[in-house]
Amino acid sequence: MAEDVLGKMGAPPKSDVPIITPNELTEADGLLLGFPTRFGMMASQFKAFLDATGGLWRTQALAGKPAGIFYSTGSQGGGQETTPLTSITQLVHHGMIFVPIGYTFGAGMFEMENVKGGSPYGAGTYAGDGSRQPTDLELAQAFHQGKYFAGIAKKLKGSQ
Repeated sequence: MAEDVLGKMGAPPKSDVPIITPNELTEADGLLLGFPTRFGMMASQFKAFLDATGGLWRTQALAGKPAGIFYSTGSQGGGQETTPLTSITQLVHHGMIFVPIGYTFGAGMFEMENVKGGSPYGAGTYAGDGSRQPTDLELAQAFHQGKYFAGIAKKLKGSQ
């Protein structure tokens, strides 16, 4: 995120974090997008980034690319399902192919003894006030999603 935007948000500088431009998205074989949730939807900063892809939409430069979503929420009622549901519209308007993880994570999807974020739409974690770190189960789900998504992206690229 641009330094001026971070400043307006009162966020600390992020000089060690690479910044991607919307046009660079066309170079990817697929997009696995991760973002925090605000009020049950993607954070406005990420929405603003996607809003800047209007030129790519006009030329349909992202059409046919596989895309997936992972996310964090502040609480259990903070949007573990509404966030991906409301985010899919961004992908659909570009003609991208949404790749959910479904229940391919197996027994980990049904865990009830430990707090675990995520849903059939994608991996997730509960961030709380920002001090909570993902559990081993949440990290395993995220790893599974990445591996699963890469396999789908590879298959789609091979069929072209």
